[in-house]
Amino acid sequence: MVEGLVTRESPTTDKAAVDRCGAALAGYLNDIGADVTLLPQDSAGDHLLAELGDGPNQVLLLGHFDTVWPVGQLKRMPLQRKGHRLFGPGTFDMKGGIAIGMLAARAVLEVGMTPAARVAMLWTSDEETGSATSQQAILQHGERSKAVLVLEPSGPGGAVKTSRKGCGQFELTVTGVSAHAGIEPDRGASAVHELARQIVFLESLQDVESGVTINVGRVDGGTRPNVVAEKAQAMVDVRVRTVADANRIERAFAGLTTEDPRTQLQVNGGFRPPLERNAAVRRLYEAAKQVASDLGRDLSEFSTGGGSDGN
Repeated sequence: MVEGLVTRESPTTDKAAVDRCGAALAGYLNDIGADVTLLPQDSAGDHLLAELGDGPNQVLLLGHFDTVWPVGQLKRMPLQRKGHRLFGPGTFDMKGGIAIGMLAARAVLEVGMTPAARVAMLWTSDEETGSATSQQAILQHGERSKAVLVLEPSGPGGAVKTSRKGCGQFELTVTGVSAHAGIEPDRGASAVHELARQIVFLESLQDVESGVTINVGRVDGGTRPNVVAEKAQAMVDVRVRTVADANRIERAFAGLTTEDPRTQLQVNGGFRPPLERNAAVRRLYEAAKQVASDLGRDLSEFSTGGGSDGN
């Protein structure tokens, strides 16, 4: 199954490719007896909802089958089997996790066990770009579930991830006044200079010890060295550990104002919230840890700065 999914490359932004992988995944889900519902999308690949069993309670297995790798990556990074391990684009993040969840569900059915709750699987197609089209389905099925298990890659040594940083993506666009930098510089208002001032201010919001990091990862602006820049843009990544910090940083972005009144600033973006290690997360981890102990294994926990559908 993992090989079948990995060989069907599925970069998030290629709907046709993602849907081909989704069709194969739907076939595997049908093979284990799941009732499969297609959740059609216009601007992304179609999501899949699969259900096994019935009853008032539900456990949700959540994950994604889109990847960051473009079509053609398999030619440069071919799927390889080394002993009991597979290597290739998408095996770890996270087509292997999908296969593990389906194997567990099939095993429960094949040994004749009656699950205490309905098992639902929601496999999404846009996690790598922020889950914009799958968010409502995730919230809907998450709210009706007693537990949600996100089958993303584990931490070191197989550790489960019990907390994740929130991920903010913001775009700053500054509009200034163009002018010749040598002949009439006083008539210009540089969008690049204004953007630089905004970036310096944003850096002051960073608090690494508290888990708040701000990275301006891309800057574009201007046209020629001798022209006062009329446009400038910056893409900013923000990571936070708590909802309180996410709210504080979001307010700071919303309150940005220009120092040069001749320039204008537009801010777009927002947060995928953090997964905090709250009481519910701790209870679920302790239950999983006990199951692992009964099987002779030690299950540790891990915190990560990366986001997922679990946020």
